[in-house]
Amino acid sequence: MSDSPLPPNQYFIEVSGAGIPEVDGLFVPSTAPPAQSESGTESSLGYWNGKLAWDRADGKCERSPSLSYSNSYSSWRIARLDGHLAYHITCDDEMPPTDREWDVYKMGVAPAPQVTIHHFDPRLPCPEHNVMFVMGGPGAGKGTMCGLAESQLGWTHLSIGDLLRDKREANGPVAQTIEKYINAGNLVPDEIVLPLLKGEMERITRTTGRNNFLLDGFPRSLSNLECWYETFGRESELPKMLFFECPYDELVKRIMGRAKYSGRTDDNMESLLLRFETFKAETLPIVELFKSKNKCIEIDTSSDRQTVYDIVVEHLSEHTDEALVSQPLTEKAEMLLGLRPYPPK
Repeated sequence: MSDSPLPPNQYFIEVSGAGIPEVDGLFVPSTAPPAQSESGTESSLGYWNGKLAWDRADGKCERSPSLSYSNSYSSWRIARLDGHLAYHITCDDEMPPTDREWDVYKMGVAPAPQVTIHHFDPRLPCPEHNVMFVMGGPGAGKGTMCGLAESQLGWTHLSIGDLLRDKREANGPVAQTIEKYINAGNLVPDEIVLPLLKGEMERITRTTGRNNFLLDGFPRSLSNLECWYETFGRESELPKMLFFECPYDELVKRIMGRAKYSGRTDDNMESLLLRFETFKAETLPIVELFKSKNKCIEIDTSSDRQTVYDIVVEHLSEHTDEALVSQPLTEKAEMLLGLRPYPPK
């Protein structure tokens, strides 16, 4: 292990669904005093065997740390309350794996638990989010620019439609409620959508540490905005809006060009006209409201993609890590900018 100071352990681990219910619970950064581990490694606060380590939040386990890494067995391990090991997974990952099934150890009972990593203490309120609303007509480039900001700048791109589709495909009461409205040909009410959105944003922030969000196509109406206030609090500052403007003729050209390969059933002239009329009637009044509050950033997206992206970066830079802004373009970013062809399907 290097002599350089180790960064403090600021992660929290949630263990759930274990065959031994006593194993389940919240694990917090270990406060075990420095000691020599089984492999001869000198531990330090929050670490064991050179990797991060955790104690049970309730302090009941006889073993400290109760979730740690074993150099001797090259595995992450979770202990029972009596200190005997119950579950393990062989790997050299820097953090306890969350994407693979753990194994039942000698003193464990199936099934092995699920492990979730929290970047913030789940017992405390979720840190505030940095939100930017993104609006624009069909074909204005919302998806492309949001995709670039996500792959290159670390922002999270959230689409209300995608969120509802994901929740609909999951099991449970929420999926059934969404299905009921969609099957009846009705829009899912804001009173259902906004709590789902808030919950998803909190889940992403807690499990990834990311708290910068681009909300694609929101708000589309005054009722959307009213429910935003009801859900996030009227005392919260109204987010800014990126409004992508593009001449109608250019939008038609883009949509018709996209129709050749997109597979979208609404990429045709009839649907485009209807979508554009709906956009003008329902969404432009919201854009005007944001303009009146000096919360609207207008961007002409008829320019080339690189020029538009540079403007987007400028307006997102306040909440973006400088290292991400200056890093070389990712492969996905190059494809979105048209600098590299997409791989053949």
